[in-house]
Amino acid sequence: MGYLRLRQICLVAAELEAPLADLTEILGLAVCHRDGNVARYGLVNALLPVGGAFLEIVAPTRPGTAAGRYLERRGGDGGYMVILDCDDLERRGGHLERLGVRVANAICHDGYQGLQLHPRDTGGAMLELNRTAGGEALDGPYHPAGPSWRSARRSERTTDLVAAELQSGDPEALARRWSTILERPVSRGPEGSAEIALDLGRLRFVAARDGRGEGLGGLDLAVADRKAILAAARRRTAPVAGESLLLCGTRFRLIADTARTG
Repeated sequence: MGYLRLRQICLVAAELEAPLADLTEILGLAVCHRDGNVARYGLVNALLPVGGAFLEIVAPTRPGTAAGRYLERRGGDGGYMVILDCDDLERRGGHLERLGVRVANAICHDGYQGLQLHPRDTGGAMLELNRTAGGEALDGPYHPAGPSWRSARRSERTTDLVAAELQSGDPEALARRWSTILERPVSRGPEGSAEIALDLGRLRFVAARDGRGEGLGGLDLAVADRKAILAAARRRTAPVAGESLLLCGTRFRLIADTARTG
């Protein structure tokens, strides 16, 4: 079986520029790409490299978009999509078909293929599996991030995307469902939560909190300069609780990158 990596997280916001400024100025990241093709979905977006992965923010530009409806259901900005890349998309597509998991949107262009799965069949969040031709290496091509994403990498403060946290009224059942879809076992994390380990990053399943119900609630980031991040968060009046902050309606937990900080 081929690799399966946590490659991209998509956040959704009512408008793009203010939460984007928070990510760049607090986390020390830089925009690598704005994809004009998302206009067909009534969206604007921006992507930022984080180690070998990417953060994306999308915002609706007109009424009646799927992203806009999600904002309404979730009661504001927050996590939207978990995006995994792999090298065996065709085989995985067959597996999804056998499970009866519907594809909400199939993407195919310029050596890139993606399957966005129906959230009613996955639960938790919109889940996408994709493959970019020649993208086996983490510093190789990754179509959603544009042709020059490597020049936008910054690691002085934030070095990697470590985990995505999905919250649910029944996190154990949600973990089992994603385990079946992704063909990866459920294990236990250090805090006892159900987790699925990927070849890059992991998925954690926890009880719903903050009154927002099921969804993509948090991210773990490996950081080299936590002090600078927390200081920048306070300057921009972003909520800070211990070693975590709230950006774009999403909990960001800061994990020391021991390779960088010792």
